[in-house]
Amino acid sequence: MTSTTRNTRIWATLATTLLCSLCVAQGYPAKTVTLVVPNPPGGFVDASARLLSEPLSRVMGQSVVVDNKGGGSGNVAYSLVARANPDGYTLLTSYSAYHVGNPSLSPKLPWAQKDFVPVALVTVATNVIAVHPSVPANNLNEFISYLKINPGKLSYASQGNGSLSHIGTEMFKMQTHTSMVHIPYRGSGPAVQDVLSGQVQVFITTPPSVMGHVQSGKLKGLAIAGKSRHPGLPSVPTTAEAGLKGFELEAWVGIFAPAGTPPDVVTKLSSQIKQALEQTETKTRANNAGIELRYLPPEALDDLVKRETTFWAKTIKAAGITAD
Repeated sequence: MTSTTRNTRIWATLATTLLCSLCVAQGYPAKTVTLVVPNPPGGFVDASARLLSEPLSRVMGQSVVVDNKGGGSGNVAYSLVARANPDGYTLLTSYSAYHVGNPSLSPKLPWAQKDFVPVALVTVATNVIAVHPSVPANNLNEFISYLKINPGKLSYASQGNGSLSHIGTEMFKMQTHTSMVHIPYRGSGPAVQDVLSGQVQVFITTPPSVMGHVQSGKLKGLAIAGKSRHPGLPSVPTTAEAGLKGFELEAWVGIFAPAGTPPDVVTKLSSQIKQALEQTETKTRANNAGIELRYLPPEALDDLVKRETTFWAKTIKAAGITAD
């Protein structure tokens, strides 16, 4: 075989592969798309998936269903999607704490970041420091002072060992030189119930989980751990406004596909998600739920994952945090 013939065959193979990829993308989606959520119903991640599913279904012209696969600090859902066919029909609704935190928490994870390809960032949420009304503090300074006088007297909830609320509250304790007892739960739903009853007194979490309870007075919102106040909680100051500069905590949710998913399918899917997020109804529902829509394309989401993986690895090591 001459070199010319060999090169011709190579180019023909590449051209055929490209055409096949384009054909797959043009026909996508041809059936129901599933968004696998690594948490039980309720809370920021589940709310983000349900916020996206309806408008994305309209854009795609196919059903988009939410499948909650909670358990194992997200590992059940992540393992399921990592093993799924890379055809764009089984997608991971990824939670930042799991995606960038679990690799440092569990050296023997049943999945790896390389098992997924980024599709799009869809939502972000700052965190609110919420306490039960029985806590004798009406602002953040009073709360910190109470913790210092009563080390270990109060307990705080998290969605589980290694969750963002766990890591974030440990960061808060380190920065304020205070002490609280950690009570891990399996998701936001059961955590909120015990905080409402007063069995646990503190919960640093995303607004969707507690915003309605703060608005009704069932919980006290002491501060927003972000750069600006939350539109659903306009009377709650930021941590900087409340006197605690440098403490900010933001969670995000992104859509990922199994590694090996055709690039043209990923590109088309990302574009469809962008269209879904830009719809007026989606924006209204997000505002009412206390969720900020923030689209990023695959490359930018990949950069975000790399930056935060490095940051959380340092934080987790400094706090001595371990997973279940």
